[in-house]
Amino acid sequence: MKLSNLLGTVRQWHWITSALCLVGMLLFSVTGITLNHAADIKATPVITTLEIELSEGIKQALNNRESGPLPQAVRQFLINEHNITTPKTDAEWDDYEVYLGMPKPGGDAWLTIELESGLLIYENTNRGVISYLNDLHKGRNTSDAWRWFIDFFSILCIVFSLSGLWLLVRYANQRPSTWPLVVAGAIFPVLILILSAH
Repeated sequence: MKLSNLLGTVRQWHWITSALCLVGMLLFSVTGITLNHAADIKATPVITTLEIELSEGIKQALNNRESGPLPQAVRQFLINEHNITTPKTDAEWDDYEVYLGMPKPGGDAWLTIELESGLLIYENTNRGVISYLNDLHKGRNTSDAWRWFIDFFSILCIVFSLSGLWLLVRYANQRPSTWPLVVAGAIFPVLILILSAH
């Protein structure tokens, strides 16, 4: 392949990946700052609680179980009557109660049911938009689809960076400051780490 053809291909990869990564890079850059200053950003969690007594029919469905996820009858009741969606993940069962944790980006939720009385206590904590975006940045308590997106986005960023490096190599002779800037960009974080360690 001729150099001109290769250069055209690298340029295409560079601008295509830059377009695909634009919003994601802005999001990850902003949340990098908010994560770095998480202790300085004040947030007031919004906590919603619910206490209800389950019907005899639903209690019976619970008493017939000793492990696994919540019975379908319980899950259907919660979504229909209280708009609470529960995952199909295994709950924690013992002789007295069942507990289900439901962590999510930007918050947390859980419920517990006393098996004898049928008392259900549900609590949902929402820590706000910044916490939600921070958790998306980390992939914390997110779906498999989001984690796959982070991997795909990371690959695009690698292609964007390497194609940019190739373009730097190609045009370095026309821009004398290219390699001093590249070296500075590599050395600066290393110096900070070394100096801050002492």
